[in-house]
Amino acid sequence: MVTTVTISTITIIAASSIVVGIGIFATVLLIGFLSTRELLHADGGVKQKLLAKSLLVGIIPLLIGFLIIVALKVAEILA
Repeated sequence: MVTTVTISTITIIAASSIVVGIGIFATVLLIGFLSTRELLHADGGVKQKLLAKSLLVGIIPLLIGFLIIVALKVAEILA
């Protein structure tokens, strides 16, 4: 019984640390994409604006993931 509880606890701790790491990575990547898009858009060239538009392909899924992370953290705090 004790070994089952110990194994379950270690598994939960390891899984939660992996999820936190992925969340941090996704947030930093989102910040990088958004800042790159703004810099390219501000440059004013045709190719830069086209590249800035193409970055939306990566920004939108990361933004949805970020919103889910924030919603889960708020729900965790309120619960």
